Amino acid sequence: MSDGIVVAGGGLAGQRFCARLRSRGYEGRIRVICEESLPPYDRPPLSKAFLLGETAADDLALRPTRWYDEQEIELLLGDRALRLDPGSRTVHLLSGDALRYEQILIATGSAPRRLRQADGFGNVHYLRTAADAHALRDELQPGARIVVIGAGFIGQEVASSAIKAGAKVTILEALAAPLERIVGAELGGWFAQLHRTEGADVVLGATVTEFRGAGRVEQLLLDDGRRIDCDAIVVGVGVAPASEWLAGSGLPVDGIPVDAEGRSSLPNVFAAGDVARPFDRLVGAHVRSEHWEAAVRQGVCAADAALGVAPQRLDLPSFWSDLHGVRIQYLGHSRGDERIEIDGDPDSRDFAAVFHRGATPVAALLVGRPRALPEMRRLLTNAHEGPIGGDLNADHTNTLRAAG
Repeated sequence: MSDGIVVAGGGLAGQRFCARLRSRGYEGRIRVICEESLPPYDRPPLSKAFLLGETAADDLALRPTRWYDEQEIELLLGDRALRLDPGSRTVHLLSGDALRYEQILIATGSAPRRLRQADGFGNVHYLRTAADAHALRDELQPGARIVVIGAGFIGQEVASSAIKAGAKVTILEALAAPLERIVGAELGGWFAQLHRTEGADVVLGATVTEFRGAGRVEQLLLDDGRRIDCDAIVVGVGVAPASEWLAGSGLPVDGIPVDAEGRSSLPNVFAAGDVARPFDRLVGAHVRSEHWEAAVRQGVCAADAALGVAPQRLDLPSFWSDLHGVRIQYLGHSRGDERIEIDGDPDSRDFAAVFHRGATPVAALLVGRPRALPEMRRLLTNAHEGPIGGDLNADHTNTLRAAG
């Protein structure tokens, strides 16, 4: 039997990669290494509907189990990649198995950044898997005192869900405003006010210096001396690419630089999703994008590249969130220091903010305006010469070597 294609990682990027291969007529062997015991599933509901018990585990699946049988895709559940040997085209697994491949997609995703001070406490939660969401769900009881450390989108979504469940929520953020590095201080302040209006206590510019309790954290001590009593804690201080297992392979362990089509610096090795750092022409660098739409786009592009098919034109990166019943959408790349033009009324949760770098619009934030996304995408796309995402036929070999 042919060695075929191996996918290291059972998430969204890997699933879309497999689907694209089959839809493009690839008939070779496909094996997918899934660290969890579940087939590939959708993660955005983990902080929203699934966390609140409004969605069942079966509803998370990206495809029914029978789809993998019909497409002749082998799922290796409950196993994970431990080492990549590109010389022999082999990936070694925790189970002891060694899989040879003709081509491999690395899509092992990312892992939450942990707070070492919080290790060992039973009521400190990180949200990445369905099992994490199950454990956290039990904590979201009416009146429970929930502290969310980190006001990124995951932290804000958990805070929104916890308030809906009747919990008393405190959000702790080290920066002067939520998402300040992405949307700037003004709009970051809008996010803080959104949560305050819904009943959350938002504490900005503060860090935790001590976790107090026996077995479970009962109180947090902040750097300004304040004490916050709690029943459970959710840590959302970012993620890191799950690429440590690539040590010694010739690929970096802090995210894999790839060209716009997902090719790494190693022959026949592709990467997509949170673990990848695709080249972005607009930024002029390899940039990670830890969002749903990016994983889909990168998985599809990598599949086309693996098959030698001309890639489709890439869209601008974008993502969305739902907070307190309001749809939030973001498009493009902002550094948080651009000039901002706002159309609409932020107080009414109905506005569009366009970020300008000089005279050029480079990003947009839409609040309560989902139908405006296509028009905003056209505006930003037309503001740049050439295809968004860069020349997909360009040779990024030197860039990849420098980034690696």
